[in-house]
Amino acid sequence: MTRSGLVGRSAIGVSALGFAVLLTQSPAPAADQVTKAPIASVSADHPQQMTEGLSIFTRHVRTVLVTRCLKCHGGEAEVQSAFNLATRDGLLAGGTNGKAIILGNSRQSRLYRLITHAEEPHMPQDAAKLSDAQIGQIAAWIDHGAPYDEGLIPTAKPAPSWTERSIDPKARTFWSFQPLAISKPPVDAGTGWPRNPIDTFIKQSLDRQKLAPNAQASPRALVRRVTFDLIGLPPTAAELDAFEVDPSPAAYSALVDRLLTSPHYGNRWARHWLDLARFAESHGFEHDYDRPTAYHFRDFVIRAFNDDLPYHTFIRWQLAGDELAPHDSLALMATGFLAAGVHSTQITKNEVEKQRYDELDDMLATTGNAMLGLSVGCARCHDHKFDPIPQADYYRLLSAFTTTVRTEVDVRPGGSGAEPMKALIASEGLPPVRLHTQGDDFFKETFFLRRGDVNQKQGAAPLGYLQVLMRSPDRDKHWRAEPPKGSRTSFRRTALADWLTDTQSGAGHLVARVIVNRLWQHHFGHGIVATPNDFGARGERPSHPELLDWLAGELIRHGWRLKPIQRLILTSAAYCESSEADRSKEAVDSGNRFFWRHEKRRLEGEVVRDALLACGNRLDERMYGPGFLDEAQRRRSVYFTVKRSELVPMMQVFDAPEALSSMGDRPSTTIAPQALLLLNNSNVRADARAFAARLLPALDRSTAEAVRNGYRIALCRDPQAGELDDSIAFIEQQRGLHESDARAHAHKSDARVSALLDFCQVLMCLNEFVYVD
Repeated sequence: MTRSGLVGRSAIGVSALGFAVLLTQSPAPAADQVTKAPIASVSADHPQQMTEGLSIFTRHVRTVLVTRCLKCHGGEAEVQSAFNLATRDGLLAGGTNGKAIILGNSRQSRLYRLITHAEEPHMPQDAAKLSDAQIGQIAAWIDHGAPYDEGLIPTAKPAPSWTERSIDPKARTFWSFQPLAISKPPVDAGTGWPRNPIDTFIKQSLDRQKLAPNAQASPRALVRRVTFDLIGLPPTAAELDAFEVDPSPAAYSALVDRLLTSPHYGNRWARHWLDLARFAESHGFEHDYDRPTAYHFRDFVIRAFNDDLPYHTFIRWQLAGDELAPHDSLALMATGFLAAGVHSTQITKNEVEKQRYDELDDMLATTGNAMLGLSVGCARCHDHKFDPIPQADYYRLLSAFTTTVRTEVDVRPGGSGAEPMKALIASEGLPPVRLHTQGDDFFKETFFLRRGDVNQKQGAAPLGYLQVLMRSPDRDKHWRAEPPKGSRTSFRRTALADWLTDTQSGAGHLVARVIVNRLWQHHFGHGIVATPNDFGARGERPSHPELLDWLAGELIRHGWRLKPIQRLILTSAAYCESSEADRSKEAVDSGNRFFWRHEKRRLEGEVVRDALLACGNRLDERMYGPGFLDEAQRRRSVYFTVKRSELVPMMQVFDAPEALSSMGDRPSTTIAPQALLLLNNSNVRADARAFAARLLPALDRSTAEAVRNGYRIALCRDPQAGELDDSIAFIEQQRGLHESDARAHAHKSDARVSALLDFCQVLMCLNEFVYVD
């Protein structure tokens, strides 16, 4: 339109051409001058008004928007509140809080109220308030139709939707997201200390810190340490005596091999994984209904460790055993990993969708923590604040579990000839288990949810993976598992399992790093990465990155079997160091980050209880099958039923998890109830009574012999001279007290046996009893 075609007057009493002249020749009008009478009676798209508005925009408003607004609302950073004013279409669309402007009516526009600070949040949010002149120009522009001549970023393509956001390629340079470094162990300088390649890495780091490793632990301390580490029980007297006679490396290696093949190895190491898997046998929440067939997952984990099932198979089966090996009972039992999370059984119809997304989130978050060492679940409502995990990646991963439900199937845990038993598993295409639930609905699709809100769906989310752990240009096309003809499942979980264990283009290298770090953690007291569930930006950096990568590479090269890596760790000189303190070394490395000594560690609650039973030869060694809640039962503590609302008090006192989320590292507290439990608990007293009965034949020969045997059984060492004298004196003192008590109350009792019982319980209450070193 030509200028000659501009006729009539605007609502503020000047011609359009005159208004433009005023803007160019006079000071900009204040906000109250420009917007006294908004153009409500004229269409905001009226040609005359748009022409006048365009002049305001090009001369004044564009600069304000670019310099003061675009950074948060259309620039390179994340678009705040989904309000992108880089284009007029984005301006008119508004954001998550609704429309930003009302064309032709600046006073009623939310944008105007925000920049005049009439409404919160005040804008610009992180800078000074706009001047009155700038506010007046924006108001006039809105009143004249808010036209653009072109986008505020004319050379740039429109910003992609958040559901298609790509990460910065530089994010892949972070240490844990890179492929494994091809490293060879350092060359030993001839010190004679290293026993295997692990030690050359440790010695190199110690040399840099000018630290020397501790001497080797005593034979008895070493046997106690490795036995508790591998099977969670104290060593036998025969094992202690044999190794003290022949403490050679060959004898020690033979001991390690025997322990690795013990059936108790699975009982011990399964508990570590069950912590990660948030395993429990009830739904949780206020009603906490039981899952009586959930124990099969626990049995799978025990069998898998005992059989040294390759780790990549171990995790693949937990994600998709029903798809990968549908006729293998162990593979079916393994999917109990996905079924182990909490589940609300009292929900309204309106809550079904949200609760379903909560359950899917539990599956994904646990997978991320346990297998990847990443807090993937933090990207449910927004892009991860610290790690390169966009919210879009979260929902693509989540779609792997879209139609996965808890269900019960028949399994034969003991083999093909065993009787079939019902097991709680996770699968697709099968009826979900009702288990007191009010709604069994599940979805056919997973949607992108803005801010994690089921009421803000942004389209269906296709299966995908974490971009930061993919190096192929065509991204997720590598992992597309087509279901066999007639299959009732989608095979999306199989595709996820393929990506997780792919060491060429997928997440396999990170998965390997995470699990070898967990092995190291449980043998040394803390990992090479001290935050075992967080290999991201907020986690600790590895103290020995080359060693970590070398161990991960060894795991992959040896078929993903864990026992060879453990054998390598346990036969290293670093593992065999004493735990003696040294002030000069602590001044350099107080946290033992460089492993100059072995950590003093308290035993977990399960191991404390099992050791109490073992001292009195009371341990029931039956394996597998349903668990129990009765603390008087004598089976190993891994077979306690984990009922979320009725946790075993002794396990709680010694820091057992609540089974609500993945726990990679238990706390180790020192609190009064621990000592009080060992002093007053009736089951501990029963264990002490059985322990005393075991020592009674020695007591018949001499009190000193009974004391020595008690120390060997409970603490795996002989008493020192002072300890021997004090113990004999204590037993005699207690004997006198019990005799006096029997006379006073006219009852018969063997004061000698009662005194020995008191002595046995004292041994069980010692710090040394509940600490590995």
